[in-house]
Amino acid sequence: MMRFQGILMMAAVLLTACSDVERPASQTETSSVDASAPTDGASSVDPVSTDGVSPNPNCDPELDRALTAWAEAGFSGSVAISSGGDFECLAGYGIADRATETPNTPETVFSIGSVTKAFTAAAIVDLAERGTLSLTDRAGDLVDRLTGPAAEVTGQQLLLHTSGLTGSHGQDHEPLGRQEAVAAISGLGQSFEPGTDYLYSNAGYTLLALIIEETSGSSYREYTATEILKLPDGDVAGGFWDGEPAAPDPRVGYGDDGTSGQAGDFNGPHWALEGNGGLALSMEDLATWTHALFTGELISPEAVEVISTPGFDHGDGRSETPGWVSYDESKFGEPLLAFAGGGGDIGHNVVVVWLPESERVVAMASNTPDITAEALLQTVGQLDTGGLLDVAVEGGGLTITATGADAVAALFPLSDSNSAEDIERHEGDLLALLAGETQVGREEVEILESDIGPD
Repeated sequence: MMRFQGILMMAAVLLTACSDVERPASQTETSSVDASAPTDGASSVDPVSTDGVSPNPNCDPELDRALTAWAEAGFSGSVAISSGGDFECLAGYGIADRATETPNTPETVFSIGSVTKAFTAAAIVDLAERGTLSLTDRAGDLVDRLTGPAAEVTGQQLLLHTSGLTGSHGQDHEPLGRQEAVAAISGLGQSFEPGTDYLYSNAGYTLLALIIEETSGSSYREYTATEILKLPDGDVAGGFWDGEPAAPDPRVGYGDDGTSGQAGDFNGPHWALEGNGGLALSMEDLATWTHALFTGELISPEAVEVISTPGFDHGDGRSETPGWVSYDESKFGEPLLAFAGGGGDIGHNVVVVWLPESERVVAMASNTPDITAEALLQTVGQLDTGGLLDVAVEGGGLTITATGADAVAALFPLSDSNSAEDIERHEGDLLALLAGETQVGREEVEILESDIGPD
């Protein structure tokens, strides 16, 4: 499964979207970027029912209007935002299944792709806190018949992608049995001394799933469903996209060519995906699970501390933790943990973010490539200081409008010495940038076109 590391240029924008979405009257500076809305393969539904009532009553109207504009431009998916465990937005946009014209709702189930790794990491860390295993144990001491470089790496190194294991142990939707997976992982190479560098590894997380099965006394799937997917109220958060225990009512994803992706009917065996990419949840359940995880309702506070503590330092305010990527306050003004996954042959893209200081969760999913959940999270919402980034479809094009000096600065970053007065004074330069008449402007236009579509 593909894992996206470029989570949000402007994550902090949407993360505070529901705390105060009313536009301050004093914010009047605006600047706009126009880019054509996607047309090929885009799907949308009328955001207002025939009686004039929004189909998303559980979402702040201002935020709902912004997300609806993105839906009209091609976003198709679901959004769940909570604070302190209480939901501030539960909404669906676009079509879940074109064949039946079923709309996306907050209950629509999506394959969460590599976000599955967060669940696998929680299981391993929980088993370690219970004393069932140690994160310093060698994998070869825990998994029978495991040989080669993989046998020498530790659970901690697997969790942080510092094992050095290189290569694939199998293709996502090709049958792979358990012993075949052990043999394939035993044959993997190693690109560096374990613990000294970073290399993302799906096979490493499948090896963690094998460790869960060997040490828990039950199968990997049974343990995940009964111990890790179980919410505090006793409900189970989703299930597996393929096989049993299945997530309720899996939905369709659509690839770059507009055709349907894998529909959840692959009979397995599923060991190419176990531990690294097989789970499926609604965004409501994913947000609920994330809040419960980090507030110690699913695993012990000590285990939560292990998951939350930065491990491998990427050197740019970003660090690897078990199952997550940690961002310090230098990136977005507030520490956060985030993870994204999807793509591949299912057609879903999912991103989830946890802000520990405010206990806020944002979970978003999309089922088309036109505007993915990750791209949307990068681009739309409200700033802490009151500025807004608005989205509208005008004349067949998508207009992103930054209102307020802080929003303009977020959309087009300036140096720390710049103030609101500087922005106004350099209006001519900014307009040239927006028109793509400068090198920076051309680069910004390229970024927008790559995410949204050409002019």
